[in-house]
Amino acid sequence: MCSYFFLGAAYGIMMEETGFPWYVALLLSVTVYTGAFQFVLITFLSTGASLLTIAITALLMNSRQSFYSLTFLNDFKRMGKRKLYMIHSLTDETYAVNCTLELPRKEKEDTMFGVALLSHCYWMAATVVGAVLGQLIPFELEGIDFCMTALFVIIFMDQWKKASSHIPALAGLTCGIVCLLIFGQSSFILPALLLVSGILFFAGRKEAAE
Repeated sequence: MCSYFFLGAAYGIMMEETGFPWYVALLLSVTVYTGAFQFVLITFLSTGASLLTIAITALLMNSRQSFYSLTFLNDFKRMGKRKLYMIHSLTDETYAVNCTLELPRKEKEDTMFGVALLSHCYWMAATVVGAVLGQLIPFELEGIDFCMTALFVIIFMDQWKKASSHIPALAGLTCGIVCLLIFGQSSFILPALLLVSGILFFAGRKEAAE
């Protein structure tokens, strides 16, 4: 939660320094709420990028969420009216936390919803705090967006320590690097996800057969 607060504050500061008022930053955190893409969206909005460019970039950058959601299909189905919010609030961080939950079904569903709601509230509150700080204190923006990368590294390290097998992590890391070299920085995410999903799917079937 603390890392979420710092990330949200960094986003709010960048929005304010780019010229957007705090309520615009908050509105995007309420409705868009995509973390990494919100940082990219700052550049798009400030440069007047077309809606088509924004839509395609959002689709490519957030395509990984469709893979995440497969993990929680049964959980979300049982959550009734909360299902739509769980879909909207699914992020890298909430996915990482909720994947580690080993609780009875009802307790797990309530905890998942609590994690999603608190994470979103932290992000929205931090956005406002960052935007207000951006008004009051001049900031040097160079490097501030690296906090998102730092959070992903920390999540990876934490999952590495907890995992009984490192094969999925190594497969993801290898596929990510290979696809980055082949497809480039702007287009590697979707191919990497498809590749690692295929590898883990067939590896799982082979293990089950044995």
